[in-house]
Amino acid sequence: MRNKMSIENILTSAPVVPVVVIENLEDAVPLAKALYNGGLKALEITLRTPVAAEAVKLMKEAVPEAYVGTGTVIDKATFEASVAAGADFMVSPGVNDELLALAKETDIPFLPGAATPSEVMNLASHGFKFLKFFPAEAAGGAPMLKSIGGPLPQVKFCPTGGISLATAPKYLALNNVVCVGGTWMLDKELIANKDWQAIEALAKQASEVK
Repeated sequence: MRNKMSIENILTSAPVVPVVVIENLEDAVPLAKALYNGGLKALEITLRTPVAAEAVKLMKEAVPEAYVGTGTVIDKATFEASVAAGADFMVSPGVNDELLALAKETDIPFLPGAATPSEVMNLASHGFKFLKFFPAEAAGGAPMLKSIGGPLPQVKFCPTGGISLATAPKYLALNNVVCVGGTWMLDKELIANKDWQAIEALAKQASEVK
C-alpha cells in the first residue's frame, strides 16, 4: 500500500521525477513499468501529444503503485483532461489566475511552476509549499534556488529544465529541493528500439542520485 497521496509524498518518493513525452501509445505501459521498476515512483506525463491523456489511464492501470501525473497543465482544457484521465497529480510550467481557481476546486495535488522570487511569494500566499522551479538551468540553476531559499525557506522545490545526471546532485544538495525533474533517462533511441531493459537501468541510476 503506497503512502497517502499528497504532493509531498509524491515528490519525496524518489530523487528524480521523469518528465515523459509519449509519442506512441503502445510505449506507455512498458515505459511506465521500466521507470517504476528502476525505482522512479512518480511519473510526469506531459500533455504535449494527442495520446498523452490516454497514456496516463493505461499507465495507472498497469502500474497502480506508481504516482502517474500530468505535466504541461496550462489551461482549463489540459486541467480537465488531467482530471478525466485520473491523474494522481498535476504540474504546470507556470501559473495564472484560471489555474489557481481550478486547483482550489479539486483535491488532486497540484505543483505550480515559478521562476522568480515574486512568483514564489505569490504562490506561497495561496498556500503552496511545494513548487516546480522552471526552467531550472535557464532561470539561474542551483545558485538561484539557493538564493531564493534565504528569504523564503518555507517553500520547497522540484527544479526541472535542463537538468542532467551530472548536475542533479548540486540541486539535491540544497535544503529547499526535494527532488528534480529530468528527461535524461528517457533516451529517444532506446524508446524507439523498445529497449526497456536499458531504460530501466537508466531509471535505477537516476533513482540512486544523491
